[in-house]
Amino acid sequence: MTEITGEFEQRRKKLNELIESKDIPYKYKYNKTHNIGDILINYNNLHTEEESQDFVSIAGRIIARRGHGKASFGNIRDFSGIIQFYCKEDIVGEEKYNKYISLDIGDIIGIKGHPFRTKKGELSIKITEFELLTKSLHPLPEKFHGLKDKELRYRHRYVDLIANPEIKDVFEKRCKIISFIRNYLDKEGFLEVETPVLHSIAGGATAKPFITHHNTLDMDLYLRIATELYLKRLIVGGFEKIYEIGRVFRNEGISYKHNPEYTLLELYQAYIDYNDILYLTEKLISETVRYINGSLKVKYNDEEIDFSAPFQKMTMFEAFKKYTNLDINSDTQAFISLAKEHKLEVKDNMPREEIFNILYDKLVEPNLKQPTFIIDYPIETSPLAKKHRSNPKLVERFELICHGMEIANAFSELNDPIDQKERFFEQLKEKEAGFEEAQLLDEDFVLALEYGMPPTGGLGIGLDRLVMLLTSSASIRDVILFPQLRNQ
Repeated sequence: MTEITGEFEQRRKKLNELIESKDIPYKYKYNKTHNIGDILINYNNLHTEEESQDFVSIAGRIIARRGHGKASFGNIRDFSGIIQFYCKEDIVGEEKYNKYISLDIGDIIGIKGHPFRTKKGELSIKITEFELLTKSLHPLPEKFHGLKDKELRYRHRYVDLIANPEIKDVFEKRCKIISFIRNYLDKEGFLEVETPVLHSIAGGATAKPFITHHNTLDMDLYLRIATELYLKRLIVGGFEKIYEIGRVFRNEGISYKHNPEYTLLELYQAYIDYNDILYLTEKLISETVRYINGSLKVKYNDEEIDFSAPFQKMTMFEAFKKYTNLDINSDTQAFISLAKEHKLEVKDNMPREEIFNILYDKLVEPNLKQPTFIIDYPIETSPLAKKHRSNPKLVERFELICHGMEIANAFSELNDPIDQKERFFEQLKEKEAGFEEAQLLDEDFVLALEYGMPPTGGLGIGLDRLVMLLTSSASIRDVILFPQLRNQ
């Protein structure tokens, strides 16, 4: 971030003067009696020019200063709100007032005084004492009119939060969304568990992993691309309703809906199938939307999204045919021709399912604006899903698509160890043919299935994308506090 050198040097000079005068510029603590938000509520009934005899103590960042001479107004902000303060030399004394004059916008201070309402009717604090708690060495960007550059906002999120306080609202809503989902699942009898972030085999999804190395064990490990295979091991072990909310990592592209690390909810329930999971997904999403927005209708990019149940439903066959005019069973060359017609990047030696996924992602998903379940996928696209009970060329899988983004993915989980092993071997062939994202054989997972996993339904929800929709955020970077960026 570009520094305003002259002002930085001026502030550094003030810092040195404080240190020389034994006035500690970085205090250890401060005793508050109130948050600003509490004062705004509790003293709202004060009349114009009325002063409370109550003594309050608050702390926060100076975001504005105005006035001159022997009296001055300013604004202070904490996490709960902004309030005006009034400092007068007659009240605090000449020496203290001179120290007040030397304060800068951005400094963090503690103030004590009485709530009162000014002649203009603004609730304020009349300062009787104040204390510098933290000296700020950089001016706030654009004199507190906001940090506008998107790149700088992501790279210096701490400044973004200071300069654009409405950003904090997005992340407070994110916290509420995740908290509500946790509480909902807990009430439904699910147990929250934790599984390893470092995996010896990259599995549980078709994706390119990040690789690291453990020195003591002298072995390569992978940052997890999913929590799936460990969670299903727990189902084998006797848990029946479990979930995990955690970060997963995929060494792939960055876009408005992709970040190399993101937050994933995965849950598994024994003795149910994807039809039951579909109902659970619909109810969980709609109840979350209602809780956060107070309504089932959400504005996103000037469009209204209606999360009222039941959501729309289409088979993959129907959706693919509708938006590409191709049959889902068309040969590979037809897929390649269609991709090249739309200038999509494909290679002639790509696995058929990978070309199919590209066509689906680019030509089908963008047309799905309202919450829509796409059900019953080709078997080759889903190596961990159970074969469809009425068509062995398909699997019992659905995705929930909303505004062109996959929000949820679910299966009737494959629990046949022989079938699972054969599917892994098919993936190995693709790996050998150069398809890096293909899954490796996880022999321990197959062993777990050989002990017996009950019929199970599983679900994954990309929480960042859900937060995007519910906060009307244009990019996934807007809902991740510290998104991944190139080196500056």
